[in-house]
Amino acid sequence: MRKLLLNKKNNGGAMGIGAMIVLIAMILVAGVAASVLISTSNTLQSQAMKSGTQTIREVSSGINVFSVSGYVADGENMSCLAITIEGRAGSDRIDLNNTFLLLSDGTKKALLSFDYADATHFNSAVTGDLFTSITWDTLTADKFGIGVLQDYDHSMTNQLNPTLNRGDKAVLFVYMDAGATFNAQLQTRTDVFGQVIPEIGAPGTIGFTSPMSYFDNIYTLQ
Repeated sequence: MRKLLLNKKNNGGAMGIGAMIVLIAMILVAGVAASVLISTSNTLQSQAMKSGTQTIREVSSGINVFSVSGYVADGENMSCLAITIEGRAGSDRIDLNNTFLLLSDGTKKALLSFDYADATHFNSAVTGDLFTSITWDTLTADKFGIGVLQDYDHSMTNQLNPTLNRGDKAVLFVYMDAGATFNAQLQTRTDVFGQVIPEIGAPGTIGFTSPMSYFDNIYTLQ
């Protein structure tokens, strides 16, 4: 009888130690799992904040097309477009050297970028006649010129990276003729559409129809 009681006591001690080992193992596993969860949640939070910041920049930033004017030399068709742009409300800084202009007349589509290498295609302070502010008739098929209309903080004075800030206004000049955009001057009754595409944010929309006849030199198109 005494022998049986001793065996029972020994078995109870062994069971207690086993339960303790299992409990410690469970605590260790729970600690590792909690550490992994915390690390994962921190990573997800960081990615979510980064994605949120980028989304806010994409939604709030962008270019607004303020107006589009055209120039017609005497006895010719329209040979130059002046596209006035500004940043949208709350927009981030927009480097016009990394901005593209996409235009189509229904038969041809042209993708243009700023001709920063030619000083005659940039004017940091436009005054007087808009269409004589740069040498626009030497622009090629894939390049546009820039004229600065409003720039209080002088962010657009550098020709290599003119930057459009809040309150700034600039003009993009497009030359249309043989060897230039569309390889021809713009005929009457022509539908033109396109976008001014910034590096970040929403593009500005262009859409107009050229006049039924040309009898003036300057036309407001949009």
